[in-house]
Amino acid sequence: MKKEPVLVIMAAGMGSRYGGLKQIDPLNSEGDLIIDFSVFDAVRAGFKKVIFVIKEEMEEDFRERIGDKIKSYIQVEYVYQRIDYLPAGYGVPEGRVKPWGTGHAILSCLDVINQPFAVINADDYYGISSFIEIYNFLSGCSITNRGHHVMVGYILENTLTDYGHVARGVCEIDKNGMLLNINERTYIEKKDSYTAYTEDKGKNWVTIPEGSTVSMNMWGFDESILEELKKGFLKFLDIALVNNPLQCEYFLPNLVGELIGEGKADVKVLKSKERWYGVTYKEDKAVVTAAIEAMKQAGKYPRFLWK
Repeated sequence: MKKEPVLVIMAAGMGSRYGGLKQIDPLNSEGDLIIDFSVFDAVRAGFKKVIFVIKEEMEEDFRERIGDKIKSYIQVEYVYQRIDYLPAGYGVPEGRVKPWGTGHAILSCLDVINQPFAVINADDYYGISSFIEIYNFLSGCSITNRGHHVMVGYILENTLTDYGHVARGVCEIDKNGMLLNINERTYIEKKDSYTAYTEDKGKNWVTIPEGSTVSMNMWGFDESILEELKKGFLKFLDIALVNNPLQCEYFLPNLVGELIGEGKADVKVLKSKERWYGVTYKEDKAVVTAAIEAMKQAGKYPRFLWK
């Protein structure tokens, strides 16, 4: 039996990164935010419901700035990512204020998801073709193929900024297009004629092959991932609360990598040729604004997304 896929947007970090939703600067005179384009493209691809994972204290601002203007186009649901949402027997360490990471964000949706779902970041531009591909894949999911997931991968050079370093998950993919592993590189920079990463603050640089595929946190899962996230979170807490109680994070890609390694899941990589956009540095905003304007003038988007 097939179920209609939903879109999950991880937005609980937006307030902390930007200093509150009211401080998010629109990209243009139309008042567009990057998240508007993700939802607009998702609707065009076929998604009929979006679940926003947010902090409880940001709901009023979030509804005003984002949710209320899209609710006529797509069903909207809100889920809180709460720091005290922990398994029985576990408590928040004294002094902990940091959220528990992307894996925990999806766990927060446990009571509202019983179908295949896509996952994206709130502040990344992914492109219409990526949403179409992931929606089509998820629409084919059924209870007979549990444990078969998908990731949209991007060409590394299409995800870089001219204004500093970035963190990317560099993917290892087999000849059949299946994900083997993701290597998290936290300091990647464009050089004159190549791209490289460093793990020792710039003393040594390692070249990344041109055209490498990277993860931008655009995933598609069947609901079996939820039970795996629950089990994995327990193991994570038992180790992380001892070693790094205030800063540890439960990352979604790490669990996926473990499941692949244990033979419990496989992940098809859908390679996107879309250009990724995001505001990693303040100088990036002008680049994103110009790109959005060019796409509107080319007819990829209407002048006003939500009329």
